[in-house]
Amino acid sequence: MLTLGLPTIIVVMTQILVGIIETYWTSRLGTDSLAGVTLVAPLTALMTTMSNGGIGGGVSSSIARALGARDTERANQLLWHAVIIALGFGLAFTVGVITLGPLLYGALGGEGRVLEQALIYSAWVFGGSVPLWLMNLLSSAMRGSGDVKFPATISLIGAAVTVPLSPALIFGWGPLPAMGVGGAGAAVLIFYLGAVAALVRRLTHGGAGLTLKVTPLKSDAFAAILGVGLISALGTILANLTTVFVTGAVGLAGGAVLAGYGVASRIDFLLIPLLFGFATAVVTVVGLATGAGNLARAREAAWKAGALAFAVTQAVGLIVALFPQAWMGVFSKDPEVIAAGSAYLQVAAPAYGAFGLGLMLYFASQGLGKVQWPLVAGVSRLLVAGGGSWLLAAQLGGVIGPGAAVALGSLVFGAINAFGFWRVSRPKRATTSDT
Repeated sequence: MLTLGLPTIIVVMTQILVGIIETYWTSRLGTDSLAGVTLVAPLTALMTTMSNGGIGGGVSSSIARALGARDTERANQLLWHAVIIALGFGLAFTVGVITLGPLLYGALGGEGRVLEQALIYSAWVFGGSVPLWLMNLLSSAMRGSGDVKFPATISLIGAAVTVPLSPALIFGWGPLPAMGVGGAGAAVLIFYLGAVAALVRRLTHGGAGLTLKVTPLKSDAFAAILGVGLISALGTILANLTTVFVTGAVGLAGGAVLAGYGVASRIDFLLIPLLFGFATAVVTVVGLATGAGNLARAREAAWKAGALAFAVTQAVGLIVALFPQAWMGVFSKDPEVIAAGSAYLQVAAPAYGAFGLGLMLYFASQGLGKVQWPLVAGVSRLLVAGGGSWLLAAQLGGVIGPGAAVALGSLVFGAINAFGFWRVSRPKRATTSDT
C-alpha cells in the first residue's frame, strides 16, 4: 500500500504547490482578480473532489474488483463506461456553472469587477470540465488496476508545464497574449487536454492491463461504478458543507477569530490530501482482494491502513495541540489571531486520529463496494460538527465551542466508519444449510 500510495501522495502535494503558485501570480493582478478566483474556488474544489474521491473512487473500486476476479473483459467494459460517465458529468458542470455562474458568485458576495473576474476565470475552468473529468476518471481506472506511476508521471509533467505557462499567459510573455485572470484558467485547461491525450494513448494500447475500446452500454456496469461513486460523491459534498457550517459559526466571533481559525485549519488541508494519496492505494488493494474472494486480506489491509492513518494524524494532532503557537506564528504575528487559532487547535486537534482512521476506512469501504456506513458517518459528522458548532458557539463563544463540536464530530465519524467496516467485512457464520 505504501508503494502504491507514494506516487499519488507526491502528485497531491505537487498540485497543492501549483495552486499556491497560481494564487501568487493571480494576486499580482490585484485584489479584484484574487477575490474573483477565490469565489470560484469552492466550485472547483467540489468538482475535483467529486471526480477524484467520489465517482473516481467508484471507478477504481469496480475495476479493482473485476481484475481481482481475473475478469479483464469486465474491467475494459467498466473503463468505457467511466468515459461515458466523465462526458456526462463534465457537460453537466459546464452547462450548469456557465448558466448559473452569475447567480452563484453573486450569492457569495461577488459584484462589480470582482464578479467580472470570477466569470472570466470560471469560463475557462469549467469550459474544461469534460477534460478534467476524463483525466480524473481515466487516472482512477489506472490506479484501480495497480498502475499509479503513469498517472503520477503525467501529473508531475503537467505541473512542470503549468507553473511557467500560467504567468506567461496571465501577463503575456514573448509572443503569448496577456490574458489576465483568464490566463490562469487557460493554463490549467491546456494541462487537462494534454493529460487526457496521454492517458487515452496509453489505455488504447493496453496500458495498465486495460484496453480502452467501445463496448455495449450496460446498466449493471453503470451501477457498479455509480453505486459506489454517487454515494461517495455525496460524502464529499457533506464534508464541504461541514466546513462551511463550522466557518460560519466561527465567523460570529469576528474577523480576528475567523482568521485564527483559518490559519489553524490549514493543517486539515495538508493532512487530508496526504491521507487521500495513501487511500487511493487502499481502494486498489482492498478491491483486488475483494474481487479475488480473499476478504481476510481485504480486512487486514484496511485495518493496517486505518492504524497507520490513526498513528500519523494523532501524532500531528497531539503535537499541534501541545505547541499551537509554533504553527500559528508561521502565518501571523497578531496576538489575537494566534490566541484564537491556538485555542481551536488545543480543543480540536487531539481528535485528529479518529478522523484519520475514519477517512481511511471510508476509502476501504469503497474498495469493498459497500459505502452505506460511510454515508451515515458523513451525515452524522455534518450534524454533530456543523450543527453543533453553531449551538456551542452561542454557549461558549469564540472558537472553543466550534472546536469542541469539530472534535466530537471527528470521534463520531471515526467510530461509525470503524463499526460500519467491521460490520460489512466480518466473516459470515456458517448455517446448518451451508454445511
